[in-house]
Amino acid sequence: MDSNNTITSDILQIQGFNISPQFTYPLALLLLFVYLLILVSNIAVVTLIVTEKSLHQPMYVLFCNLSVNDLMGNTVLLPRLMVDIVSTERPITYNQCVVQAFCSHTFGSASHLILIIMAFDRYVAICHPLRYGSIMTTPTVVWLSTLAWGVSVLLVSILIGLTVRLARCRSVVQNAYCDNASLFKLSCGDVSINNIYGLFFTVVLFTSSMFCITLTYCRIALVCWIRKNKELNNKALQTCTSHLVLYLIMLWTGFLTIILHRFPDYPDLRKIAYILFHVIPANLNPIIYAMQTRSLRNKILHMFGRKVTPSS
Repeated sequence: MDSNNTITSDILQIQGFNISPQFTYPLALLLLFVYLLILVSNIAVVTLIVTEKSLHQPMYVLFCNLSVNDLMGNTVLLPRLMVDIVSTERPITYNQCVVQAFCSHTFGSASHLILIIMAFDRYVAICHPLRYGSIMTTPTVVWLSTLAWGVSVLLVSILIGLTVRLARCRSVVQNAYCDNASLFKLSCGDVSINNIYGLFFTVVLFTSSMFCITLTYCRIALVCWIRKNKELNNKALQTCTSHLVLYLIMLWTGFLTIILHRFPDYPDLRKIAYILFHVIPANLNPIIYAMQTRSLRNKILHMFGRKVTPSS
């Protein structure tokens, strides 16, 4: 419906994927398997960090933030996506669509800000190990984490608030999920303010994260090169490489999603990039960060060891 008549109905239709019928259930099962992996791994990490007092330390607080964010971002996306894949009709209320868009954008924003804090944490741990305990205290990390979530919620609230004020003249969401761009495309009115703020939001978020993380890793590399300490270099390589790889994956899938909104000829590629932005880091974060950290790895192995001992 492309006329200028305002729609008052609260029901929207999700466009979804164009998938052959023989692939719908295998794809839905694959997404279910991926989602269960995300749930099990991230809930296990959060539960272990919360219940073990010895893990109430700055680095583990950041791990916990990352896992909570991954759980939220994928829970608002994947269950609904699985249902829509196997359904011929995909109705969703406008309010549900707004909530999904809000949570999804908050997930993306918080991911960038939490990774900035983690990069700074690694910088202090590697370059100033003697001062780490006084700089990265648990209250400091809790305050930084709260600030990251608060800034994310504030920026996304303005983003979504500018969209919900618009009158709608279309009822089909040209996407497989709800995001801000898909929502304001339902309007036939002037969306220039939305485009300006959306561009501001994206530029500020991406440039700040790229600048901070690039600066942090350049400083780490410079310190390693100057000191020429083999143990320090191994520590930096072990802890920083995985963080950088995951950040680059998140960065480029995010870039693809934003750029492809401007190229309507590639709708499925945009949808896939957005899903990868959610599921790849969420699956890799618990494995890489938990298993690379000796204390957390030992706790996990000890936990499973206690379970298998009685049957042996």
